[in-house]
Amino acid sequence: MKFSELPIIPPLQKALERQGFTDATEIQEKVIPAAIHDHDILGTAQTGSGKTLAFVLPILQNLYNQRVAKNLPDGKIKRNIQALILAPTRELAVQIGETLAPYCTNTNMKHTVIFGWVNQFHQVKAIEKWIDILVATPGRLEDLISQWVVKLSYVDILTIDEADRMIEMGAIGDIKKVLKRLPEEKQTLFFSATMPKDIQEMANTLMKTPRKISVAPPATPTKTITQKVFHINRNYKRQLLQQIIKTPGLKTVLVFANTIDETEKIYEFVKAARVSCAVINKKKSQNQRQAALTKLKKKEIKVLVATDLASRGLDVNDLSCVINYEVPTDSETYVHRIGRTARAWKEGLAVTFCTTPEKDRFTAIEKLIGQKVVVDNDDSYKNVVVPQWQSEKLKKINDKTKKPTRGRRQYGKNAIGSKEHSEMRKAERKNKSSAATKGKKPSSPSPSKKPNTKKPSVTNKPKASRSFGNSKTVPKRGRK
Repeated sequence: MKFSELPIIPPLQKALERQGFTDATEIQEKVIPAAIHDHDILGTAQTGSGKTLAFVLPILQNLYNQRVAKNLPDGKIKRNIQALILAPTRELAVQIGETLAPYCTNTNMKHTVIFGWVNQFHQVKAIEKWIDILVATPGRLEDLISQWVVKLSYVDILTIDEADRMIEMGAIGDIKKVLKRLPEEKQTLFFSATMPKDIQEMANTLMKTPRKISVAPPATPTKTITQKVFHINRNYKRQLLQQIIKTPGLKTVLVFANTIDETEKIYEFVKAARVSCAVINKKKSQNQRQAALTKLKKKEIKVLVATDLASRGLDVNDLSCVINYEVPTDSETYVHRIGRTARAWKEGLAVTFCTTPEKDRFTAIEKLIGQKVVVDNDDSYKNVVVPQWQSEKLKKINDKTKKPTRGRRQYGKNAIGSKEHSEMRKAERKNKSSAATKGKKPSSPSPSKKPNTKKPSVTNKPKASRSFGNSKTVPKRGRK
């Protein structure tokens, strides 16, 4: 279905044409008409299915119609926060703000985005200039509410995006505090990629009779993603990574790792391979993260290395490939990771490096998504020559994360239990014993024990008491 066939007002239709959107996705076809008619929505959709635009357009249209009904002018007016959008992470909040921007200009709406771990000065100034829509993370919103900066008594539309992620991050307490400050009569748009029991209970407390819209089964990847898996030895991961990122047809690549140290290692390696790249993890500031995302979107860099911070809320047009350098510990995280490519039903590639210890985790992923991932048996990556140069930063990380050699599994001649290894250990023990015997001084005979010439100690005898004639004996200190 095309956007022109949906009941969308002309200002928003012009904005859609300017952005180049003509066809609506399945979630947009079902959500937009119901949300425009003030129905509560409980939506479950795949990552990358376009649900952000599915709730942005109804919010703007309903607020615009309210303003027209009140005959308010299009110029400067006193504004109140009438729509609140909650997002779990800073990256997702910024993405929602970027989606809102081109459509707010056509409807004379103002919005701002607030999130934590940055100075609140500019955020407070933006709120004081009067806004209509507020996009926020729960923690920073609760902070500004306690400071009497944000007032939510005029909110007509509440939207909660990625609710399952909020519960995973432990933000349920802040969400409950925020919900207590909202008016009882409001429209609620509730979206989640998965629908566990905790999410269902929260939705039941917020909405009485919502319209339940499910585009696809929970935790189902988009059909336009081509998935591959390499069952690989961990020592060949760098060769395979270099082969993929230097493929001419891939313009932008997103590489995921499980830990911060591993992302730094991959970043240093890709940089040594002379491929433009950047890294995102918790150690980076918000400005550094945003700068890296902007470079990737503008295709100033080819590779972005990230932890699971970027598994949700990262919207990059025409992202060619997603690489799981490590299998995620949580099966649902895999769906969100590969959902960064093939956005808006475009084609994309997802490649996973699976070592022997990670096979059980990948089997759980295949069980969750309900399909077998194609195994790629191409081993041409073994002939790839990788740079051996290491920066000082990489040396420090390697020293920090170096595992003890004792008990570590090795391969080849140095493998524990091989003949070469046992012979090497025997030679080492012989060398140590010979070196010890050569450097040892001849032992001198032990001197004979001398007889004890000391006089035996005399036991202390009791002191004799003094007597005074026929008087009784009196102790020395007892005299007067």
